[in-house]
Amino acid sequence: MSVDLEVKGHVAYITLNRPEAMNALDPASIERLDEIWREVKNNVAIRVSVLTGAGPKSFCTGTDLKNTPAPMESMAATYLRAGQPILPGMKMWKPIIAAINGYAVGGGLEIALACDLRIASTNARFGLTEVKVASLAGLNGTQMLPRALPRAVAMKMLLTGDMIAADEALRYGLVSDVVEPSSLMELAANYAGKIANAAPLSVQAAKQAAVLGLDMPLDHGVAFAHLLWGVLRDTEDRKEGFKAFAEKRTPQWRGA
Repeated sequence: MSVDLEVKGHVAYITLNRPEAMNALDPASIERLDEIWREVKNNVAIRVSVLTGAGPKSFCTGTDLKNTPAPMESMAATYLRAGQPILPGMKMWKPIIAAINGYAVGGGLEIALACDLRIASTNARFGLTEVKVASLAGLNGTQMLPRALPRAVAMKMLLTGDMIAADEALRYGLVSDVVEPSSLMELAANYAGKIANAAPLSVQAAKQAAVLGLDMPLDHGVAFAHLLWGVLRDTEDRKEGFKAFAEKRTPQWRGA
C-alpha cells in the first residue's frame, strides 16, 4: 500500500510507503492518507499517532509531479470546495508526532508543520522549494512556516527555496529532538507511549487550549483554558486520576 497504518495499543503508526519515489504523494496516496486520518480521528482507542516515511532517505517530498495528472476542473471549483485532501483529516485534537527520517520538502514539510511534535534524524532536510518550479506552497506552508520559525529564517526559505539541515531545524525550534536514524522510531515510540499513558481527554484539551489560544489575546486564551479545566473537572478520568494517585497505582483511563 502507498500509506500503511499499524495500530499498537493506543498508538497509530502511519508510514508513507513510496520509498522509490522519495515518499512523494500521488493521488492514490493522498486519498489513502486522508482515509487514515479520518480513521484515527474516529477510533476512540487511538490516542496518539506517529507519522513517518519508509526507507532511509525521505519523510515526504510533497506531490509526485511525475504521476499527478493535470487538474480537470477550474481553480475556482477546486478552491471553493476547500480542496486540501491531505490536511483536513489531520485537524483533530489527538496529538500527531512527525518522525522525520530524511527529506521533508514541499508538501512533506507542510504535513510535518501540521503535526504537534516534530523529531528528526540527523540526515533530515527541510524546505519549501516551490518557487524553484514556479509554484507556491499550497498546503498552508506560507502561513505555518513563519509561525514555526524566526521570521527572517522562514522568509529566506520561502523566497529562495533553500533547505535547512537537521541541526539548524533544532536550533530554530522547528523540531524538538535530533537523533541518529537508527534511534528515530525508538524516540517516537517513547514520546507516543508517554502521551498514550496520559489521560486522553486532558491531552486533547491541552492541545486545544494551546492551538486555539495562540490566535487569541492572552486574557482570552487564559479564559478559554480555564473553561476547559472546568469541563475536565467532573470527568470520570479526573476522579480516577485522583483515586489512583492516592492508592499509588497506575490509573485506568476510560476517556470519559
